[in-house]
Amino acid sequence: MPRFAELTKETMTDAQKKAYEGIVSGPRGGARGPFNILLRSPELADTVQRVGAYLRFKSSMPPRLNEFAICINARFWESKYEWYAHSKLALEAGLPTGHLDALVARTRPAGMTPEEAVVYDFCTTLHQKHFVDDALFERTKQAFGEQGVVDLIGVSGYYTIVSMVLNVGEVPLPEGVPSPW
Repeated sequence: MPRFAELTKETMTDAQKKAYEGIVSGPRGGARGPFNILLRSPELADTVQRVGAYLRFKSSMPPRLNEFAICINARFWESKYEWYAHSKLALEAGLPTGHLDALVARTRPAGMTPEEAVVYDFCTTLHQKHFVDDALFERTKQAFGEQGVVDLIGVSGYYTIVSMVLNVGEVPLPEGVPSPW
């Protein structure tokens, strides 16, 4: 039994319907993953989805690196659904399979490009230590500029809330999809 029953247009309040329309009319084209749960708080759902639309579709980070950051977050939070959704997007964006295999194994990926290494170090350090030191901050700023630093913070924070929602809601993997860990 799911923790949050599936909302339908018939069971949604007017505020939920409005937030839902904002989600499905945007670049996602649907309201999968955390959105059924987030719609319980329509204003939060709308705000979160707009932040997520920027971070996923308009970030200053190239898609390959952005998806790498999302996968780092998914593994950190052990969010199987987030991993399911974004590991395939990471591969489509050109991230090597070995990088994802290493994340699953909780090891540092071998053969990373300098930019991938900065994303890995920044996101991993931020999640594990809750800050980054001056040297890592400067490396990240040199690689991606100040906007890139802020976008990496944003993607880490946004996908943290997404992971928490998915994990608390126990959103299952689609039928037939094996657990990544």
